Amino acid sequence: MKYLLSNLTININEKIYLKDPESSELGKRIIQHSILLIDTIGFDAFTFKKLGVKIGSNESSIYRYFESKHKLLLYLTSWYWTWLEYQLVLSTNSIDNRISKLEKAIDVLSQTTNLDSSFSHIDEIILKRIVINEYSKSYLTKEVDSENKEGYFSVYKRLVNRLKDMIVEVDASYKYPLTLASTVIEGAMHQHFLKAHFQSITECNTTLQPKDFFKDLIFNVLTTK
Repeated sequence: MKYLLSNLTININEKIYLKDPESSELGKRIIQHSILLIDTIGFDAFTFKKLGVKIGSNESSIYRYFESKHKLLLYLTSWYWTWLEYQLVLSTNSIDNRISKLEKAIDVLSQTTNLDSSFSHIDEIILKRIVINEYSKSYLTKEVDSENKEGYFSVYKRLVNRLKDMIVEVDASYKYPLTLASTVIEGAMHQHFLKAHFQSITECNTTLQPKDFFKDLIFNVLTTK
């Protein structure tokens, strides 16, 4: 798996960016430092002007890659979901037992992220923190329907459907597999947020992880016989 990930290319919807940031060193620095800056000051306070100062480049050079900070956020979250999808596929592909496969999928989708050395300019741990804190801002907009038609959220929806298929393999009679799948993926992010900020309203902590809760939830609603 480690060898496969080292040869992985993350493909992002070309409509999200004006110039592929992976095509140049400046583009990679834009991605690297935008992740660090958003994590430090938050997406609302983040601007291309501030990013330009961080990377020692003109604000206008960033606009050659992304037309807005909204598109940059779409790029970052799309990158994360694509990376996570590869993690899911490679981790479960060789598992034949349907219950074990679903358990592993829950592990991958809700566990704490480890740093992947395959992408030196992207810190996946920090990027996941951004997804947890900021992902909803990428779709809670007036443009969500038109952007959805453009395929901006296709990777995220594909990830939900992959988990849905595994749920159906375990229990084809369950009536809400898509709802359960999307609840697990969204809920895992929410529980990580609560664990970090609102510890009084979640049982998740350093010992009990979100993956433990979602395994308990799923295997209590599915018929596994």
